[in-house]
Amino acid sequence: MSNSEKEQRHQTRMQRKKEVVDASIARADRNKGLLLVLTGNGKGKSSSAFGMLARALGHDMKVAVAQFVKGRRDTGEEAFYRKQGVVWHVLGEGFTWETQNLEQDIETARKGWEIVKTLISDDSIDLIVLDELTYAFKFGWLDVETVLADLAKRPEMQHVVITGRGAPDMLCEAADTVTELRDVKHAFRDGVTAQPGIDL
Repeated sequence: MSNSEKEQRHQTRMQRKKEVVDASIARADRNKGLLLVLTGNGKGKSSSAFGMLARALGHDMKVAVAQFVKGRRDTGEEAFYRKQGVVWHVLGEGFTWETQNLEQDIETARKGWEIVKTLISDDSIDLIVLDELTYAFKFGWLDVETVLADLAKRPEMQHVVITGRGAPDMLCEAADTVTELRDVKHAFRDGVTAQPGIDL
């Protein structure tokens, strides 16, 4: 096949692709606050959510973060986003294998959800990240149906991003967008500690 034939073939394919993409864009004619779920065993769920925070801030949107499970306050993302004026709540006391106290974990999660309810009722907040919330469902600290009912009452244009492994089916069904990150390889399993700027 000559170079000119390759070029013509490529142009024909790209024209068809553009028609498909343009038609999809034309069909997307509604605006609404989205519920997004980032789940799976792969690394990058929280990082992706924090990337959306940066994007939202670039559009002068007001954003907030509520971190479940995680109890540390020395992460790079928190240090950076607090400087940007982001409302940031660390609601956890460490992973459940750290606390080893079911009643305490349930109480911590429920108190945390009460804080989240104030965020999702504030129509001045455009985007809220509920980091690691799925663990609260997995361990039975919070009821999925109750959380979804509360989320359904949020302002019409407010976006919510939920991260964490093992997102329950009911949450995924209710979400507008679900992304599952797959674990292919991870440095930690090769004995590499969590790295500032990458993991912290």
